[in-house]
Amino acid sequence: MRFWWVVLLLAASPWAAAQRVVSLAPSLTEIVVELGAGDLLVGVLDAGERPVGLQGLPSLGRYGQLDIERLLSLQPDLLLLWPGSVGPAQREQLKRLNIPTFVAEPHSLEQLIHQIDQIGQRLGRAERGRALAGELRHRLDELRQRYHRDEPLRVFYQVWDQPLYTVGGGQIISDALTVCGARNVFDDLPLPAPQVSLEAVLQRNPQLILASDQRQLDAWKAWPQVAAVAQGRLLRIADKGLERPSGQMIEATARLCQGIAAQH
Repeated sequence: MRFWWVVLLLAASPWAAAQRVVSLAPSLTEIVVELGAGDLLVGVLDAGERPVGLQGLPSLGRYGQLDIERLLSLQPDLLLLWPGSVGPAQREQLKRLNIPTFVAEPHSLEQLIHQIDQIGQRLGRAERGRALAGELRHRLDELRQRYHRDEPLRVFYQVWDQPLYTVGGGQIISDALTVCGARNVFDDLPLPAPQVSLEAVLQRNPQLILASDQRQLDAWKAWPQVAAVAQGRLLRIADKGLERPSGQMIEATARLCQGIAAQH
């Protein structure tokens, strides 16, 4: 099944460029900055470090803990929302506020690039959005050509170990693996971060195992029958850029590709 990102426009069309923007996801905050529109931000939802220059902006809480009263006090004319950053009940509250909202959940790098272009239009940075999208698309095409494999490398991307979590086929990291000439061995699972069993991993027999924690990788050495273990293909990926679908993710994907290529 093909997943598509969704843009929700709650304001009547045509709309004017936003002047007071609230970002409800760090990745969307990064996109605003990449578009040269950081001056339009009046508040952000926090999760980790903020981009340089935004430390003084009002905080609207953290993932799953949105302060709606404070949001309203900022009088935004555009909300940038990633659905996973706000719980279902608060998403319903936001809908009833009738504030123009751009909802984005890209499931592929191409969708991400299109989203950047669309956000540029909403922020009155259409020219910059088109230019940035063009640059990113060109770079993505280069990566696809450079790292293409006739027989993709079977990869298990480990998110956590207790319990064991990975990424599903609709998660954007799964698409990044495809760009790198690899195939997520759990790309048939629709959930973005499904829990899987050890037996399922052994059965799918990945040729490469990726994880952000060396301890998690070392634990796989207890299973020498797995192709990745037998061939010594246990790769630590500590690049947080893969977890934030903004423009910088294209170069994070390039680094991922370099790491995978060095293992083959």
